[in-house]
Amino acid sequence: MLVYTLGIILVGVTEMFSEKPIRKKKISYMEYFTSENSVVRKIWGSPDSVLFVFAGSAAEFALNKAVDWLYFTGRLPADPLGRLFSTVTYARKIIFSPLDKANHYIDQITAIHQSVEQNRGAQIPDWAYRDVLFMLIWYSIHAYEVLYRQLTIEEKEEVFDVFYRVGIRMHLKDLPQTYQQWHHAHQQHLENDTVCSQFTTDLYRQYRKHLGPIRFFLLKRVQSLLSPARIKQMLKLEGPGVVRPLLTVYKASRRLGIGNLLIESLLPLKYIAQVRQIRI
Repeated sequence: MLVYTLGIILVGVTEMFSEKPIRKKKISYMEYFTSENSVVRKIWGSPDSVLFVFAGSAAEFALNKAVDWLYFTGRLPADPLGRLFSTVTYARKIIFSPLDKANHYIDQITAIHQSVEQNRGAQIPDWAYRDVLFMLIWYSIHAYEVLYRQLTIEEKEEVFDVFYRVGIRMHLKDLPQTYQQWHHAHQQHLENDTVCSQFTTDLYRQYRKHLGPIRFFLLKRVQSLLSPARIKQMLKLEGPGVVRPLLTVYKASRRLGIGNLLIESLLPLKYIAQVRQIRI
């Protein structure tokens, strides 16, 4: 009886170890242009911070020495808000896409600008592209800090790195390679690449026309909160004034869950759908 019992146990053990091992399914991790927990996603996934990036860039766009390139196609003066929203849309596509798609979008941007260059018979200078990247870095950081919290140095470096990699993909030359180097380069660009011109005057006329007097008033006050000192000086932007208490009210409304409604109330109707697409 004992021998019989031991035999059964041995057979069971043998069968147990002779079973084919269960194969674990391979998990494929998709590589994104920005990591899924990146602060850049938080910035560009929040409609309010994206709109503040948009507002600040609108000031610097108007002063850039290369803004005549945007006038060449006629799209900027005809619809300045739409033109800036298209820049925002491409930036978001890059930030939230898998690496291969993000690179495809960057290549599309390059191809679009090459087509404009061919039509005009001239080449857009590298510094003009760098200016746009520098704007996106500056206003991404400052918009989020005004609306939410101060970023750590590591988070600021992360913002820089994302747009640095965009520039590398576009084959831009003389890009600063660290966040610290970018600070110095950004100041140089502001001093060398900005000027008040007839384009500045016309763009602000268009901003007022498309926004209306109240929204235009608020736009300039927001710009005074976000813009570098040189930009504020050149545009003679007044202090933020009423925007500071409005921001306090807005932050309270955000906690109550009605912040998005307040944001939408400040926009022309034709852009509300685009803003709603921003939310993550």
